[in-house]
Amino acid sequence: MSRPAGATHPAAQEEVARVFERYARTHAPVDQEALVVRFLPLARYCARRYDAPGEREDLEQVASLALVKAIERYDPARGIAFTSFAMPTIMGEIKRHFRDRGWMVKVPRRLQELRADVSQAVEELTRAEGQTPTVEQIARRCDITVETVVEVQMLATAHRPESLDRALDDDETATPSALLGRDDPGYGRVEDQCDLERLLSVLEPREREILRLRFTEDLPQHEIADRVGVSQMHVSRLIRKAIATLQQAAGSPSAAGSA
Repeated sequence: MSRPAGATHPAAQEEVARVFERYARTHAPVDQEALVVRFLPLARYCARRYDAPGEREDLEQVASLALVKAIERYDPARGIAFTSFAMPTIMGEIKRHFRDRGWMVKVPRRLQELRADVSQAVEELTRAEGQTPTVEQIARRCDITVETVVEVQMLATAHRPESLDRALDDDETATPSALLGRDDPGYGRVEDQCDLERLLSVLEPREREILRLRFTEDLPQHEIADRVGVSQMHVSRLIRKAIATLQQAAGSPSAAGSA
């Protein structure tokens, strides 16, 4: 079995004990620095127990600051090994970091606290069995339900939301944002058509027909005059009158322009 992070050989343990005793009396910065350097691997080990992509540096910083706190609070006279005293302090600070600042999605505290237990169970079962454990094995090891294990494992995506621009395939052409719903311009056209039909209903049938020939079929005024049976000048007056009526019905204060 590998030596736990922070463990030392007997001769080194005696030297570390002397430094702790001296630091407890003098609080000399040089001794504090020596202890931090000595036990920094322990802090990194605690931080790396959490599989949080993109957060390793932040977690190691939190763990390092917690290590300094543990060194300040440690009393060598109590006869407790420093690693046994420091690990709960460091792990507690990391959990507090996740609880207070690390979760972009609100997660129940119970599941946050279970995450470390599940991660440790996965490590231990993997070493013992030589393969990744099943959800049922993890549940039995942690004395929780299978559903709870699944919930805890899903927390990996709760720290940071995934980008909508991330690639979904190898050629990076498909992204989640491309699959999202978009504004359909067709709805706007339908609304405009409904508004237009409502406005046209205030016109006389001949005025509606003249506007249709002019603006839908794009006929010149002399052809419209031939079809309707009036003069071209009269067609021009009817178009201006119809447009003015529509603008008034729509609440527009502007004057009618020439067709």
